[in-house]
Amino acid sequence: MRKLVIGAAALASLVVLSVGFPAGAWNRGAVDVLAVLPEVSPGAPSSVEGLTVGPDDNIYVPSFGFNSRGAITGNAALFVFRPDGHLVRQVRIAHSSPHMLGLAFNPVTGDLLICDFGAGVLLNVDPVTGESSVFMTPTLPNPGLNALTFDRQGNVYVSDSFNGVIWKTGPNGGPPTQWSHGPLLGPGQGLTPPFGANGVEFNNAGTIMFVANTAAHQIIQIPVNADGSAGQASIFITGINAPDGIAIDAHDNLWVCANQEDEMVVIDPKGKVIAKLGDFNGITEDGEVRGLLFPASPAFSLDGKTLYVSNLTLFLPYAGAEAAIDSAWTLKVKHYTVAKIHVEIPPASDER
Repeated sequence: MRKLVIGAAALASLVVLSVGFPAGAWNRGAVDVLAVLPEVSPGAPSSVEGLTVGPDDNIYVPSFGFNSRGAITGNAALFVFRPDGHLVRQVRIAHSSPHMLGLAFNPVTGDLLICDFGAGVLLNVDPVTGESSVFMTPTLPNPGLNALTFDRQGNVYVSDSFNGVIWKTGPNGGPPTQWSHGPLLGPGQGLTPPFGANGVEFNNAGTIMFVANTAAHQIIQIPVNADGSAGQASIFITGINAPDGIAIDAHDNLWVCANQEDEMVVIDPKGKVIAKLGDFNGITEDGEVRGLLFPASPAFSLDGKTLYVSNLTLFLPYAGAEAAIDSAWTLKVKHYTVAKIHVEIPPASDER
């Protein structure tokens, strides 16, 4: 759930006008398939949650370790795709659990860090060989490490969905501190999906961190003090149906995966929704998702023209949660996908 900033000139060319849509309707654009994920091992397809774009413009996606039959076993896999969808390589992530979530390349050190949700640690993973080592271990029990981002010094910030904490460690890892914590970052009681702090991103100035609270259906904002400490968290916007991953463009618009609404929601810096992109359009005869189903992580291509989105398609009861509105559809999926969307912010209505 890592941010890649769109260049201002590139984004300006993507704000387009369209006609022919009824007044008040969203032009949701088209969602295409970038790639169908290979099986982690013979007979074991896996859903995917985390997704990032590397400095080589390739798309990096680790397996999450669930499919329509339940949890799978063994080490997780890391898939690497070119922007044309060609599989560059698939490697086993050594010393990992099957269940990997957010990942990102540190812009200062170049390290690829991945949240090992199952093991409760942050791993430093070699993106070519899959070798790994523990980069950070939380100091609270039963962590739910979910997503990560970086400041300009390369410090690492990791969301903990179960403890309601944003952990912080240095560019080289080690014992973390609780950079921010509190009820606004927690999962509450009996809410679905049962994840508090999830997607995390700074605005472009590095003065505000935005955090998706999936269970509370809110985006939380945390100001950054002059000394780098966290200010008082507050609600930025509420009412998004299970916000998950976040990406931020050059104009500080937030592109949010609404995982229970099967759409991308674009929010301007003042908290106004300015676009809704994508939708769920059923399952193919081959068991692949048309459009979006439980979208989890977004990332922009380096030129800013494409948004890649992972389709988690998780059957929530397998994760110990109540079924959600599209849970039944996830049981029909046989092959897991990464989607791609042409980046544009069309008008919400015909203003002629």
